[in-house]
Amino acid sequence: MARACILIFALACLSGCNAQQSTLSVFGADAREIRQIAIVLTVGAVVIFAITALLYIRAVRAPEESLNHHQGMRMILWVGAIGPTLILTALLLYALPAMRPRPASPADLVIRVEGEQFWWRVAYQPPNGGAPLPSANEIRLPVGRTVVFELAATDVIHSFWIPGLGGKMDMIPGRTNRLVVKAEKAGRYRGVCAEFCGLSHALMAFDVVAMEPAAFDTWLADARAIVPPPAIATPGRTLFDAQGCGACHTITGTPHAGIIGPDLSRFGERLTLGAGILPLTTENIAAFIRAPHQTKPGVRMPAYPQLSDEDARAIAHYLKGLR
Repeated sequence: MARACILIFALACLSGCNAQQSTLSVFGADAREIRQIAIVLTVGAVVIFAITALLYIRAVRAPEESLNHHQGMRMILWVGAIGPTLILTALLLYALPAMRPRPASPADLVIRVEGEQFWWRVAYQPPNGGAPLPSANEIRLPVGRTVVFELAATDVIHSFWIPGLGGKMDMIPGRTNRLVVKAEKAGRYRGVCAEFCGLSHALMAFDVVAMEPAAFDTWLADARAIVPPPAIATPGRTLFDAQGCGACHTITGTPHAGIIGPDLSRFGERLTLGAGILPLTTENIAAFIRAPHQTKPGVRMPAYPQLSDEDARAIAHYLKGLR
C-alpha cells in the first residue's frame, strides 16, 4: 500500500513535467513565480502530512496506560487546529504578493487571440494602426520584448495557457482579457486550452515560437508584405478552388477570404496541423482533409471522402507550399 501511494504521488508530480509543456522548465518571470509558489506550497503540504503521520504512528504505538484525556485534547488542539492554521497562514501570506495588482506594461507587440472550438484565431496588431496580420494555431514572438495578448472567445469559455512562459487566462465570449508575457529564451513552447470546451478540448493546443528580435522583425516584415502565391494552376490549387475551400479559409493574396475556419496564409511554415496535434506533413494534411473528424472529433470542417488519395495529397502539397 505504501509503495502504491508513493508511485501515485510521483506520477502526479511528474504529470506536468513533459518536454515543451513543462511547468518546471520555465523562461518567463510570471511562470517562474508560479513555479516557486507551487514548490513552496508542495513542501508545506508535505511537512503537514509528515508531522501528522509521525504523530499518528507515535499515538498508535504508545502504551495505552501512557495516554490520558488531557494529552489527547492538547494533541487534537495543536495538531488538528493551531498547527495547520499557522502553517497555512504562513503559506497564504507567502503567496499573496503574487496576486497584487501590477502596473500596465507598455507593449512592444500586441497579439489578439480568439479561442474557437477547437482552434485559435491569431492576429498581430500593427503598432500604428492599419489591418492586423492574421494567422492561426501558432504564435511567434520576440525574445526580451513585452508581448500583450488580448484574449477573447467566440463560442464558449476557453483558457489560454503557455506553461513555460506565464499563467493561465480565461477567454470569455463578449469580453477581452489581457495577459502580459516576456519570453527570456528563444525556442519552441507549447500552449494549451486549460478550460474544458467540448469534445476535442484535449486536442486544442498551439505552438509558440520565441525568436531572436532581429529574426522576428524580419519574419514579421515578410509576413506583412502581401505576396500572392504563384498563379500557376497547379493540380492542388485547382482542387482547392473546385472543392470550395476558400468559402471557409483565407489565403492572403488570393480570392479566398473565408473566415469560418483557420487562416491558411503562410500555412507551410507552421510546425503542426490541427491546432498543435500533428506534425505538418503532406501525409497528415491529406488524411485530415479527407476525414478531419477521425483526428479531431467535433470540428466544423466537413469530410471530403470523395477525394482520392492522389487528389488529397495534391491539395496538401499546395497548402504546404504556402510560405
